Amino acid sequence: MEVIILIIIVLICIYSIKSYMKKLQNGCCGGETESIKKVRVKDKNLSHYPYEIKIRVNGMTCSHCKIRVENALNILDGVFAKVNLDAGIVTVHMKNKISEDILKKAIIEAGYQVQNINFEH
Repeated sequence: MEVIILIIIVLICIYSIKSYMKKLQNGCCGGETESIKKVRVKDKNLSHYPYEIKIRVNGMTCSHCKIRVENALNILDGVFAKVNLDAGIVTVHMKNKISEDILKKAIIEAGYQVQNINFEH
């Protein structure tokens, strides 16, 4: 009887680990079940963006999260945003200064939390 219970516990652990690994690979935000089209920025020449902000964002854990946050910012006029997923930081390049409130709102509406914002220029 103890052996059967032990086998059941081991199987549950294996299933849990596999499910967690699948979640990490496919996305934590439901991205594995939907297609997310990336917003393409036409002007990627950083010399055209005199303003830069670093934003620490909580909740980004997969490539789908990265695309969601970049899209939320890149749809703003004159913005070129890139996410460093490992650091949890979004670098936002701007042609004109955009208020922190607008940037925060875009990220929050995408489903993530803004921890802090630092102007670079």
